[in-house]
Amino acid sequence: FIVRHCYNDKADKYIRMNGTINFAQGGSTLDVPYVMVNYGLVPEEAYTGLQYGTEKHEHAELSSVLTSMVNSVNSAKTKSPVWKKAFKGALDAYFGELPETFEYEGKTYTPQSFAQSLGINAADYIPVTSFTHHPFYQSFAIEVADNWLWEKYHNVPMEEMKAIVDNALDNGYSVAWAADVSEPGFNWTDGYAVIPKKKTEKDMNGTELARWVKLSDRDREKESNKISGPREEITVTQELRQEMFDKQETTDDHGMVIVGKAVDQEGNKYYKVKNSWDTNHVYDGFFYVSEPYFLAKTLDILVNREAIPKNIAKKMKI
Repeated sequence: FIVRHCYNDKADKYIRMNGTINFAQGGSTLDVPYVMVNYGLVPEEAYTGLQYGTEKHEHAELSSVLTSMVNSVNSAKTKSPVWKKAFKGALDAYFGELPETFEYEGKTYTPQSFAQSLGINAADYIPVTSFTHHPFYQSFAIEVADNWLWEKYHNVPMEEMKAIVDNALDNGYSVAWAADVSEPGFNWTDGYAVIPKKKTEKDMNGTELARWVKLSDRDREKESNKISGPREEITVTQELRQEMFDKQETTDDHGMVIVGKAVDQEGNKYYKVKNSWDTNHVYDGFFYVSEPYFLAKTLDILVNREAIPKNIAKKMKI
């Protein structure tokens, strides 16, 4: 339901911007409250979106079809009055027609009335990020392709962003988390994400060093991030975090949910994260993200305003 509505509005914006913004699979965390406010919500059973013969969502073909359509419209000197109708037809074919009303647990709803029945106020959810190319305690539209809505995020120092997450978890709130998951230390299969300190020649004995110098740069990177137990990790500063973002070493890849905390056998702290990819791995759909990884590779978070420490909320003017 959310993806369907976002594709429709994203297409309209893409054409209005002459094809100069991103049109692709994916979006930002703020797509969800946007759809909720403008179109309502539905339970999955009322609108599965699975009209194309699979049990799980697979949008590769859909993405190609829709991208071809908007690019064709964009290339036309004069836009026809029916392209939106044609685009809607493609969405209907892949997702199914949108329900005007539906039955759920013995009651009849519209998407708007169902959203209202949940008791959730979208305005209660605060987007937060931490970068120095904009002033702290002001809001800015984070410059990543999937922020097609150009929504603004509250900008706070890195340690305060972490304090918000810690306070949320300590008080029973989960946190939506947008992060870079293309790092060598992000190991979904084994259930962890870390950024170990790089090995140096000084750390190695003769035999290990002789082997190390023969490895390719790619193999050295891979081996540096392979762990069998606790490893010393990098120290993340605000400056390093910014440098990684400016170099586009930190990229906007994926949205997940932080649900708890954990420590390893040496007391190193981690966040427990729920991922949507699948449950067929070591922790059944969850994995553990080290604090250094969180500090370095978080793009942004979305959290209930009640979960933000009062002193930080005051500086954010919320």
